[in-house]
Amino acid sequence: MNSGGALAADVEPPYTPPLALNGTASLMWRAGDDERVIRLTDGGYRQAGSAWSLQQIDLTRSFETTFTAHLRSGKVGADGIAFVAQGEGPRALGGWGGGLGYRGIWRSVAVEFDIYQNTPDPSSNHLAVSVDGNPDRHESAAESSVRLYGKPFQARIRYDAGQHRLTVFVRPRAKGTEELLLDQKVDLARKAGVPFGWVGFTGATGSLTARQDVYEWSVTVPQA
Repeated sequence: MNSGGALAADVEPPYTPPLALNGTASLMWRAGDDERVIRLTDGGYRQAGSAWSLQQIDLTRSFETTFTAHLRSGKVGADGIAFVAQGEGPRALGGWGGGLGYRGIWRSVAVEFDIYQNTPDPSSNHLAVSVDGNPDRHESAAESSVRLYGKPFQARIRYDAGQHRLTVFVRPRAKGTEELLLDQKVDLARKAGVPFGWVGFTGATGSLTARQDVYEWSVTVPQA
């Protein structure tokens, strides 16, 4: 795992631990460079995929993760992706559609990047924090000023273990200002049920489809 004295993941080398891939998740490399791409769904209906780092993270300590996501297909797509910290293990995979690939992963905290409005959702372009593998209940949610569907966007998630505080920032990939969208009190280790857990991504489609890719992923842990 990348580590440094500051939480400055934008200067970190790519985070390329071995991954456990489940469901429709696959690995590929971007044309023209060596950038590894995690494809969670590949454009089919009722798909669910997950990708977990096999290098477990200490959820009792602070960390920061950044990544770029590109969710696209036709004019309208579904359903979205989530960054998840969980204690179930590297084979964890949840439900398709509005389950976003993490529904039923009980010992978890998920940060949703949701592109389809299901019944409990505020819109078809929102972020949310959910716990206990339940995407029907949001601890907090916010409309994103950045379009999550169609063009790549960058996300930064910071966890302050001392304050049990999770903050989520989003910005356009091409240009633009980073925006704080979520600021939620949550104890990751308690919700995951383990001090050392697995982090990674889930994604799903339903009656609408999307190709949902994650790349330029980094994880930074401050030195003790």
